[in-house]
Amino acid sequence: MKVLDSAVPVACWSCSIGHNDSTLFCPHCSKIQPPPGGDYYSVFNLQPRLDLDLPALEQEFHRLSRRLHPDRFARALVNEKEWSLADTALLNDAYRTLRDPLRRTEYLLKLEGLEIGEESAADRKDRKDPSRVPADLLEEVFDLNMQLEEMRMARRIGEADPALQAGLSEAKARFAGMMQAVDQDLRAEWIIWDAGDAKARQDAQKRMVALLDRRRYLSNLVRDVTETLGA
Repeated sequence: MKVLDSAVPVACWSCSIGHNDSTLFCPHCSKIQPPPGGDYYSVFNLQPRLDLDLPALEQEFHRLSRRLHPDRFARALVNEKEWSLADTALLNDAYRTLRDPLRRTEYLLKLEGLEIGEESAADRKDRKDPSRVPADLLEEVFDLNMQLEEMRMARRIGEADPALQAGLSEAKARFAGMMQAVDQDLRAEWIIWDAGDAKARQDAQKRMVALLDRRRYLSNLVRDVTETLGA
């Protein structure tokens, strides 16, 4: 999926002057263009990096959104009307991805050709498989699963167990704290990736994949506890 630097010169449909195909508007005649190739970064004319100026990203998003608004194309050609909708959808997808730290990290790693795990029904089952539990969490996860089963059983028979509920709430807080630590570690890897050479980036990418896997596992644990406590 590595599509960085995929933009190629194309001719504007209106003025016929060549331009980079990652742009939403022709830089020469300002006419709207078909949904461009390239990646989400190129939609905002950004170089791929992990530490972004989010206020500037938001400002550019709103500027482009105004230019793409369908009302501006009420009297335009049919193809321009269609492109305004398609480009708006692309812009929204790009903004939602790049403004979110985790989605941005996953997206960039995917652009670099790395496989990022996805949540599935099998993932929920794997959280009870000792071979899939992070080594440093093995004991805690075992205890947590026992507590979750006890709480579900108590719920089914209509009994309240304040001590068990307090224990699960404490476990949820611990795992949430671990997620925050992972987020801090990810941001440290951002700095290395953004400033590093090819070797430094490759090493940082491997660590980020591992950190994302750990965070996903922790997030799923927090969700399991939340669902059980709220049942």
